[in-house]
Amino acid sequence: MKILLLGSGGREHALAWKLSQSTHCSQLFIAPGNAGTAGCGTNVDILPTQFEELKKFCVEQAVEMVVVGPEEPLVKGIYDFFAEDENLRNIAVIGPSKEGARLEGSKAFAKSFMLRHGIPTAAYKEFDLDNYEQGVAYLQAHPTPIVLKADGLAAGKGVIICQNPVEAMAEFELMIQQSKFGDASKKVVVEEFLTGIEVSLFVLTDGLHYVMLPEAKDYKRIGVGDKGLNTGGMGAVSPVPFVDKPFMKKIITRIVEPTIRGLAEENINYKGFIFLGVIKVKDEPYLIEYNCRLGDPETEAVIPRLRNDLGALLIAVSQQRLSDVKLEIDPRDTVTIVAVSKGYPGEYEKGFEIEGLDMIREDDAIVFHAGTRLEDGKTLTNGGRVLAITSFGKTISQAVEKSKAILEIVQSEGMYYRGDIGYEFY
Repeated sequence: MKILLLGSGGREHALAWKLSQSTHCSQLFIAPGNAGTAGCGTNVDILPTQFEELKKFCVEQAVEMVVVGPEEPLVKGIYDFFAEDENLRNIAVIGPSKEGARLEGSKAFAKSFMLRHGIPTAAYKEFDLDNYEQGVAYLQAHPTPIVLKADGLAAGKGVIICQNPVEAMAEFELMIQQSKFGDASKKVVVEEFLTGIEVSLFVLTDGLHYVMLPEAKDYKRIGVGDKGLNTGGMGAVSPVPFVDKPFMKKIITRIVEPTIRGLAEENINYKGFIFLGVIKVKDEPYLIEYNCRLGDPETEAVIPRLRNDLGALLIAVSQQRLSDVKLEIDPRDTVTIVAVSKGYPGEYEKGFEIEGLDMIREDDAIVFHAGTRLEDGKTLTNGGRVLAITSFGKTISQAVEKSKAILEIVQSEGMYYRGDIGYEFY
């Protein structure tokens, strides 16, 4: 089977690495890919949102399956684009319909979906320009901290935790009145702040059945000890020690199964991954958010633990046969440490050569590329998050040390990483 994978980050390199091992994958294309994915298949110079160009490529190359990595093409309706085109509708698309992708594309839609299906989540209200003054009054009367979320996609930057009323009022005005996040913040979800510890859960569904991939915990802050600015993710660990069997059972019965039932009851086409951002509050799970795809960098920690053939798994999704599948998971711990460009998540330069990559063997660690490109035979930095180093260990601390050792070998000018990923579990 010829497979086209869409995306260019570390998540996509991890998926490409796994798909390239599948006995069902005769040829793998990645659009647009990066320097790492070039070693797993053929990179194609098409962006994931260039639907017409993707159509032409799929027809010319007789592509049989499209695996969608990032959220933007899903929110823009790539599933529907393929389903409604007679030249494309026989191609299996792994990812939800445009309606299903609203679980990530609209915070307001996601929260109302949770309420409709009895899924535990933080209390909330939604406001826009029409009821702006009501929002002001609500914020003035609400205790802090409080969470403000841009309704639409905001490149992972649309969630603000406000520590006092002055900050909340200022951000509320910036988001709605001054379009801080563009159209994404035309509507704002104001949410109760929950205190607890977070975990990322990953569900793969065929629309009727589902399987649970290993859980992970990611680390968003740039600095050691979870200090400093938020980023796209500085690392991840899997499994997560506090997610024991009783807690996972609560997650499945209260969040996962109502979600799958709710999608079916509302006739929402959904064949793909669902990310569940869950927070543990006094031993009870609450759903913070949905994503309509796998997380990054959690994918780089989770996918290496999957022993199943990913191609076979995705074929089962496309044929609604997931009930026949039993996942096999590596019991060892994995730790992913992300190396980023100097200055990230603020302004940063790119185009620096990455050295030492040829010295790494896969039995030492797996080096997943995120923001990289090839030029004249050299691998150069090409983004804020550059590499994700994943190692196995008998313990989290052992896996951390292995990834850190690799990052002493693989270097580039100004590249930075957090050496304390998983610190609370050592």
